[in-house]
Amino acid sequence: MIFADKLIEQRKRCGWSQEELAEKLGVSRQAVSKWEGAQSTPDLQRVLQMADLFGVTTDYLLKDELEIAHPEAVLMEDNTVTSLRQISMQEANEFLQTRKTGSRLVSMATAMCVTCPALLILLVGLAESRILGITEGAAAAIGVSVLLLLVAAAVFIFITYGMKASKYEWMEKEGFETAYGVTGMVQERKRAYERTFTMGIAVGVVLCIVAVVPLIIAACAGAPDYIVCGLTSLMLVIIAGGVYTMIRVGMINSSYDALLEEGEYAREEKRINKKLDSIAGAYWCLATAVYLGWSFITNAWDKTWIVWPVAGVLYAVVHNAARSMMKD
Repeated sequence: MIFADKLIEQRKRCGWSQEELAEKLGVSRQAVSKWEGAQSTPDLQRVLQMADLFGVTTDYLLKDELEIAHPEAVLMEDNTVTSLRQISMQEANEFLQTRKTGSRLVSMATAMCVTCPALLILLVGLAESRILGITEGAAAAIGVSVLLLLVAAAVFIFITYGMKASKYEWMEKEGFETAYGVTGMVQERKRAYERTFTMGIAVGVVLCIVAVVPLIIAACAGAPDYIVCGLTSLMLVIIAGGVYTMIRVGMINSSYDALLEEGEYAREEKRINKKLDSIAGAYWCLATAVYLGWSFITNAWDKTWIVWPVAGVLYAVVHNAARSMMKD
């Protein structure tokens, strides 16, 4: 095992990201990335620091032939030691391919959900303006039918992909080790994909912003209702294109982070997320109880829906506060 692989192994064992290790060593994240990619080597002072941080000898770090006992073990919060599952090169490639295929399916299904009311809005606008000779009843029937078909198709895609990807869910919740060469391969792919990811996010955000411009212009110019309806439908289509782009590149990029155990997939983040899952479950059960209780007591179902947007906003506050407390 070479120095680069030993550095990755020890960093993951400690549950640190590249940024956290860089901070402890007083260097940049790019320096740590180059060390792990075998593009450069640290000076002796940094090696001594790392040996002290990891609790290993400098001989182990510097000599390729030396191995450490039980390299695939990690200390748990209850002070017990457990073995980590190892991901082979084949498993890593299968995971990346599954996420790449899934990125197309999930982004397409999400875009279908965004655009599903577009035809209904357009047809209703044309019917109210007496254009094409279509009645409001026919417009509603056709529009709602298409809406339900698109939603049903999207749900089918979500369920089928979720079942296929379920065998990899453990990677988002548990620590693991990678076989020799896997980390280097993933890092190289991530570097090659970085430009595509950046451009995809930028294009998606721009599309979502630009989508509302024609509608705003039409509304300010006092355009007829059918024009406004048509531009509203167009807005949904453009937004769907932006959402499709962002979700697709985001899923592919996150697959690299998952294998590298970086960002939201770092081991410390996984431990925190396990605790946050229980908090989230309790929170939404409480929100549901408040909604149902208020609705049945007052019978004001037309007003109690406000519970959900308020709960959604408050959830972000509760989630971030809980995360900060756990990190501290």
